[in-house]
Amino acid sequence: MAVEGRPPTPKSILRGHKAQVHAATFIRNNERLVTGDADGFVIAWDLTIMRPRAVWQAHDNAILGIAGWGNDRIITHGRDNKLIVWKLTGDDEARMSTTLPLDPCTEPRPKPWILHLLEVNTMNFCSFSYCPVSAPVLPGHQEGHSQDTAQESRSESELLIAVPNTLASEAIDIFHLPSQTRHHTVKLGDKNGMVMAVALFNQADSLTLVAGYENGLAIVAHRDPVKNDWVPLYQATCHSQPILSLSVSPARDFFLTSSADAVIAKHPLPPVVSQNTTSTHVTTTQADQMSESEESNRSVNAGDKAAGKSLLGAALARAKQNPSSQPKPTLQPEEVLTHPLKTVNTKHAGQQSIQIRSDGLIFATAGWDSKIRVYSTKTLKEVAVLKWHQIGCYAVAFAHIAPITGAPPINDQNSKATESTTGIKPARSDSLGHGTQKPNMDNSLITVVPKLVEVTVRDKRLRQAKAAHWLAAGSKDGKVSLWDVF
Repeated sequence: MAVEGRPPTPKSILRGHKAQVHAATFIRNNERLVTGDADGFVIAWDLTIMRPRAVWQAHDNAILGIAGWGNDRIITHGRDNKLIVWKLTGDDEARMSTTLPLDPCTEPRPKPWILHLLEVNTMNFCSFSYCPVSAPVLPGHQEGHSQDTAQESRSESELLIAVPNTLASEAIDIFHLPSQTRHHTVKLGDKNGMVMAVALFNQADSLTLVAGYENGLAIVAHRDPVKNDWVPLYQATCHSQPILSLSVSPARDFFLTSSADAVIAKHPLPPVVSQNTTSTHVTTTQADQMSESEESNRSVNAGDKAAGKSLLGAALARAKQNPSSQPKPTLQPEEVLTHPLKTVNTKHAGQQSIQIRSDGLIFATAGWDSKIRVYSTKTLKEVAVLKWHQIGCYAVAFAHIAPITGAPPINDQNSKATESTTGIKPARSDSLGHGTQKPNMDNSLITVVPKLVEVTVRDKRLRQAKAAHWLAAGSKDGKVSLWDVF
């Protein structure tokens, strides 16, 4: 990231916004960086050439949030009380304008096709959150390839959107797309002030909602499908100022909050027992218990008739032989957790945006003091300070990092890779490196690999853009700094 002894410098500076940058996100496997500013303009940057591919004014007021939905849709949330889903493919980009907001434009810029439009509340300055609709596991069916395929198909076509309620600023509405209907209204308190940040995700086949409030309170609640209600699992007030941003870990085991004060808090995400798994297990167990109960009842009844026992004696005998038929005590609701995992006073007030990287190892914040700070998620210790902007930063975003799996030692990598991909065992060598065993070569399994010189410049840039550990930061100066970190 930086030469030893020198401060880190950004890989690129994207100039083009006329107003402060409020939102940023990476889409299409890191091929594009999409940014939004206070004038409502959206720019889709091509990271292979660091140039704009599409520029349009998505809203009449400031952009609050941006997210990608699949490879062909973009969701924008503006202060004009609108949440819009746009269709933007590679073919659509060809007809879009590339004239930046900073440059004069005599003709109106074309806009992508609008797929969905929701009228929402934006008085809270709270951006939306979204998650795919979970495909239910049917009783008697186990999760597997077919279940994963159904989930992928449903996540591409259906989505849940969480935004502050239109009338009650302390409540949260959850809308469904593409039906554009409101499915839930969640109110977790009356005296917490406005909702400032939300996160919505699936956890054990049920919805989990995380909310940060104006009074510094963070709450976790999940929807109980049996009670048809939202049950709080955790709540704690770690901040003395309004929560500005929150981010949930990729493993769904904790979340972080930042505030207008200098505190960063790490909160637990209590696990939720899968309702589908439990119901399937209970159904099977109940069936076994019923068959056992019928057999025992028949044997007891036969014995009762032979011995001439009283009805009371027969009932007591059945109860002893079949204890599972006795009424079980009802399960008490889980206790609400109230203690965070860790809090740290960074001594840097106003960390506007907080984002955890997809590998869960580090997170970054955008500060009002113009600095981007990188922290360890495990210790919450500061590991890097990125300084380039001269005025405050409002948005930070990480590119998606592919998970790193365990690799064999270097000496064994080539041989194992050859055997796994071609089915051919490589030749063995003696201590001097001479081959002692020739492999069975099958010409039908041999694949021609193109030479490095045959790889085009664009393919090389595309591969580099996808593999880079990008960190993007948007500032009040209208510029976006792009860093390659860790």
